[in-house]
Amino acid sequence: MEKVPQYVCINAVNKWNLDELVERIWEELDMIRVYTKPRKQLPDFSDPVIMKRRYSKVEDFCANIHKSMVASFKSAYVWGKSVKHNPQKVGKDHQLMDEDVIQVNKK
Repeated sequence: MEKVPQYVCINAVNKWNLDELVERIWEELDMIRVYTKPRKQLPDFSDPVIMKRRYSKVEDFCANIHKSMVASFKSAYVWGKSVKHNPQKVGKDHQLMDEDVIQVNKK
């Protein structure tokens, strides 16, 4: 089985290894989930923004939300694996990672 690429052994009846299957699907599709956090509110973990990993900068995130958001972008706060401190103030060129939380500040 080790010679077969892109496989995950699961047992659907007993629900064994389904978490690993889901993670493997995310890796193979090369997608990330970014969660939003409105100002002075808790993050919304129910509806992530799905992005391709190669297009996952803060600027790409803003363009996914709305095209005018890039023009009115001032800064963003990010929580997660892509930053050293939680939260950390970042610019448009910051590379987001899977399951980061972002709060965008507009001009």
